[in-house]
Amino acid sequence: MFRSVARSAAGKHLIRRGYATEPVPARKVAVLGAAAGIGQPLALLMKLNPLVSQLALYDIANTPGVAADVSHVNSRAEVAGYVGEEQLEKALDGCDLVIIPAGCQESLALVNMISNPVNSTVPIAAEVFKKAGTYDEKKLFGVTTLDVVRAKTFYAEKAKIKVADVNVPVVGGHAGITILPLFSQATPKANLAEGDIKVLTKRTQDGGTEVVEAKAGKGSATLYAGAIFADACLKGLNGVPDVVECSFVQSTVTELPFFASKVRLRKNGVEEVLGLSSLSEYEKNGLESLKPELKASIDKGINFANQS
Repeated sequence: MFRSVARSAAGKHLIRRGYATEPVPARKVAVLGAAAGIGQPLALLMKLNPLVSQLALYDIANTPGVAADVSHVNSRAEVAGYVGEEQLEKALDGCDLVIIPAGCQESLALVNMISNPVNSTVPIAAEVFKKAGTYDEKKLFGVTTLDVVRAKTFYAEKAKIKVADVNVPVVGGHAGITILPLFSQATPKANLAEGDIKVLTKRTQDGGTEVVEAKAGKGSATLYAGAIFADACLKGLNGVPDVVECSFVQSTVTELPFFASKVRLRKNGVEEVLGLSSLSEYEKNGLESLKPELKASIDKGINFANQS
């Protein structure tokens, strides 16, 4: 998933791409909720990412132990642990990317919101940032990468093709029927029957429930997807061209104020929110069906944030 990093004679960090090496900018990443079930392995994945030079781990308790453990990994990032409200500002200071697997805090950096329900927590965060005068629609992301990961996996299994070669955009939201995989736009093209598409769509929508039930209610495996999207954000910040991922963002793709679709990532976050392209009749119906539920979740988040 990540490329290795070496240190030149001059002490500059370089990223290996085949035989070539390129300088890597210093990037500070914070994980808020780093001592929790998703936060700990996510912190480890960020420590292993060669694009991260500083890793700030924050939680309301137990963070120093997590930071001490993660800091022993022999990779580039320098690790610091922060605990309690009084240390939050220091944890966020100078961050390029903030990943939130739990809770919601202010930041001027790119913010990756993993906390469920994403359909509501992203609008909540937007309202909080507006009140603080720090809202930037280009820098707030709802992480829906797990839906894409599942859609790719299920599609590859059914089509009997290598999953590494597969791409499937997933639009809408990040819960139940609001998740709409666009299998008509999947590559490589497999020409699956409509019945198969319906089954794959339903399984993608129910993927979280499938995992939670298998784990007896102990939560879903969002950490891998969180790390993948964080890596994409860091590449965008570093100016890597044509970094495109699906994410739940402020949008005009539909009449809804927030919507998940493909976005192009660059140095300021969202460079472009991409449209839906052509949809099959099945997908058009799915899009119309998901809108009322997604709108209700968005409205619920906005109303919650603006309670007196």
